[in-house]
Amino acid sequence: MKNAVFLFLSLIINLGAFAQEDIWMSFPNKDTTLVGFKDKNGIVKIEPKFSGFTTARKFENIIAVTEEKNGKWESYYLTKSGKIIGRDSLYVFDNGPDCENEGFIRFTDRKTDKMGMFDGDGKIIIPAIYSNLTKARNGMIIVLKDAEKKQDGEHFFWTGGKEFLVDIHNKILVENFAYNDELDFYSVEKSKEPSKDPIRDNFLAVDGEYYSFVNFDKEFKAWLKKNLLSDLSKKNLLKHSFDKITYTKPLEDWIYKPKEKFISNNYLYLKLKLEELKNPKTDYFITTDGLNPFIFESPEYNVYFNNCNESKDWLYPVKSIIVNPKNKADFKQDHIQFLRTENGYKLISISSAKDNLN
Repeated sequence: MKNAVFLFLSLIINLGAFAQEDIWMSFPNKDTTLVGFKDKNGIVKIEPKFSGFTTARKFENIIAVTEEKNGKWESYYLTKSGKIIGRDSLYVFDNGPDCENEGFIRFTDRKTDKMGMFDGDGKIIIPAIYSNLTKARNGMIIVLKDAEKKQDGEHFFWTGGKEFLVDIHNKILVENFAYNDELDFYSVEKSKEPSKDPIRDNFLAVDGEYYSFVNFDKEFKAWLKKNLLSDLSKKNLLKHSFDKITYTKPLEDWIYKPKEKFISNNYLYLKLKLEELKNPKTDYFITTDGLNPFIFESPEYNVYFNNCNESKDWLYPVKSIIVNPKNKADFKQDHIQFLRTENGYKLISISSAKDNLN
């Protein structure tokens, strides 16, 4: 019998760390050069003093901030209680500092160039002994140890080393756990035998049992075949669509239209394009990404972004079906995107090679 006790234990462990009822919201000064934070009643908790490198829009437990002091820029982590830690130790990726997840945030020891993790109280829960590590996801972290950093132009990458799956107490759960962004860590199950569910990936734990996780790619492909391609009626397309469909037209910005109107106007195109996927000769592929915060900006999308307005693709990935043209001389492709939601995958965005959507 499958045992999901680990899931509940990790959630209980993290409950005190990220169950903050009073979330502070960022607000700018008059010339929008600095930000501060207010509580839910609009009471100013921190006057605007942080620079634009402070990306957190919400302050739950701990955030990365930058401010100018005596003509110099200073970066550090700040807890809700006002505790300052990790001076000049911000973990930065893609020109932005880390954002807390589940009450935990990553940091970098500049002396050793190793990474670790703070909890919401500013205590080190993962020591800075790793070359790299992921955000905490359901109390689990993938860590890379003893790797070599190499430079490739403006970018760097890691070679060698060993990857592990650890919990928030730095206890090794699985050895040789290669990084995989297709795994849903919130679907974890533990069992004495490998799961036979075809959409799950199994990993042998150090205690001899198995952890299994839903694989987003396997899940989506199974869903696509069973739930959508098996019934391409207008009713079923509406059922599996987001409330608003986003699409593009030449020389125009993104257009947002209620799903009822969009599918009514474009049903024939959608049906024929999806029918093509049933043909083994159709040249298409599926990719995984996150929701674009610069396109999906209105309140109904808020749940799909974290406190720093980053896509929560570890929970809500976007699966894109990209259909190549039949004429190889034509480089335009059709893009059909589905967002993973709490209610299953939903059609959310379309880009047609023929620019014939309306």
